[in-house]
Amino acid sequence: MERFVDVPGGRLFVVAEGDGAPVVLLHAGIVDQRSWDGLVPHLIGAGYRAVRYDARGWGRSTTADVVFSNRADLVAVLDALGVGRAALVGNSRGGQVALDTAIELPDRVVAVVGVAAGLGGFEGHPTPDEVAVFEEMERLESAEPKDPEAVIALDVRVWVDGPGQPAGRAPAWIAEQVRGTNLLLSEPGHVFGRPIVLDPPAAERLADLRCPVLVVAGLLDVSDVAETAQHLAAHAPDARAVLLPDVAHMIGMERPAELAALIADFVGPLRPWA
Repeated sequence: MERFVDVPGGRLFVVAEGDGAPVVLLHAGIVDQRSWDGLVPHLIGAGYRAVRYDARGWGRSTTADVVFSNRADLVAVLDALGVGRAALVGNSRGGQVALDTAIELPDRVVAVVGVAAGLGGFEGHPTPDEVAVFEEMERLESAEPKDPEAVIALDVRVWVDGPGQPAGRAPAWIAEQVRGTNLLLSEPGHVFGRPIVLDPPAAERLADLRCPVLVVAGLLDVSDVAETAQHLAAHAPDARAVLLPDVAHMIGMERPAELAALIADFVGPLRPWA
């Protein structure tokens, strides 16, 4: 089932498939909801209802230049589908949204699975090589005139293949999807809206996480992603980390079957919920 959900100042494109306990998939910032195409059949096969949507400004979702809450948008999707509570699976920025929502609106969240997840307010310790890469990213993004192709090529190198990995380590179709999505996001005048950050940030409120949390990180990713996972496992009330070798940031695209199995094993004992 595909539909649009109206939210204040915007419209969200939503896809819901399967039956059973609902699992909401939140995409990373360099892709849209299509990044979950490989994972969804595994979740459906395991008896879950897979719900995903394009965030404001991504994919087929639109927004005016308004102030908005990503947490409220997520709840609007749940309400539109008649879902009271859901397990949240978020990649990168989607993982940060999932954790923020679990803190701000705990009654709506059964569990969180962070996939190379961000954590608001947490500062990691990048290696010197990673610092150099991040500085190059900032230089390219602030350059005038901007060269979108150069920015995207670096994004692919870091987030798809992994920093320090050979070009083309990950499947070419992943790089192409990231490239295509980011060319659209880089168009002049593209509007994302102005998200309201959680305040205080999640890193200062881990004790407020009332649901179980699983954080999955790839060891080919930037080092602070694994550091974030281990920090959550050490400081959240009910959290654990899984570190996967030979995969970088886009775990759900590179390893959909493996990730789906981790999700099902983690949230399965919590069923049923709605």
